[in-house]
Amino acid sequence: MQILKVGLIGYGFSGAVFHAPLLAVLENFEITKVLSSNPEKVHEDLGNVEVVSNIQHILDDSSIQLVIITTPNILHFEMAKQSLLAGKHVVLEKPMVNTVEEAKQLVRIAKERNLMLSVYQNRRWDNDFLTIKQLIAEGTLGEIKTYEAHFDRYRPDVQNRWREQAGEGSGILYDLGSHLIDQALHLFGTPQFVQADVLNQRDGAVTDDYFHVVLGYNTMRVILHSGSIVPAHDLKYIVHGEKGSFIKYGLDSQEAALKAGKKPIGEEWGADDPDKYGLLTSIKDGKTISQKVKTIAGSYATYYQKVYEHIVENKPSPVTAEEGLMTIKIIELAKQSSKEKRAIYL
Repeated sequence: MQILKVGLIGYGFSGAVFHAPLLAVLENFEITKVLSSNPEKVHEDLGNVEVVSNIQHILDDSSIQLVIITTPNILHFEMAKQSLLAGKHVVLEKPMVNTVEEAKQLVRIAKERNLMLSVYQNRRWDNDFLTIKQLIAEGTLGEIKTYEAHFDRYRPDVQNRWREQAGEGSGILYDLGSHLIDQALHLFGTPQFVQADVLNQRDGAVTDDYFHVVLGYNTMRVILHSGSIVPAHDLKYIVHGEKGSFIKYGLDSQEAALKAGKKPIGEEWGADDPDKYGLLTSIKDGKTISQKVKTIAGSYATYYQKVYEHIVENKPSPVTAEEGLMTIKIIELAKQSSKEKRAIYL
């Protein structure tokens, strides 16, 4: 079995929680170098891995085939460009980059050099989203007319984090919006128009902490919503089709488990609390029938398994660079729509 050697760039929250633990349980990956300013934390988690202070130490290592970039958004473009030009396959933490033009440049370089450029959209492997994806694919709900997805939080106070400070790529639309937009595009493809309301709601907020985005598809409407002042923030999905509705509460369990230091292995990994199973309401012979639907287990590690299969076995990429580009395009159009107070047609 071929082992992919990995250079991990950044070991903050994302690198330590959402990437390294997954790679650690997959035997076909080996993290050989980590770019970090906190070697003690890296060694505590990953053992005797080499910690470097400059990206060039990773790019100059010919044994490293895959570079994973988990730094703040403002650094994504230059680091990804350097890595691709050095002949490395690249995984970028979402959002891919801050502008469509940056994304186009990276897509072009990756194609020219026949390298993988992928965006880590782990929420495609949330247990609730996998369940909805299956219900839609099986036709259980019929033709979808309304799809509503929430990623709400209760964080009434502005925190001293780069995501909440003024700057390119900061704000909740880039942060959480990239997840919801990617999921919608994955299910339904490119919309006909984007209409959005994006604003700062909290006292002292200097970047957006609220968005309400509507994507238009013929007679279907996709509603993507996030707020930071939502005390009751358990609602995740409301999906209405011609044959039925599906409503789901509760966040996928994987993030909390990873934060708690649990390993992403075992039959119970990604399982849902039965109390949080979604409610399916169907109309049959004029009668309304409601039943709970067991949630499919989530699996963030599946993303990296598919990365391996793409690089080594030439199978499809789990999230393509073009898909990452389209997500950034929708974000840009949403910001334009909110500013101009009108629908923007693609």
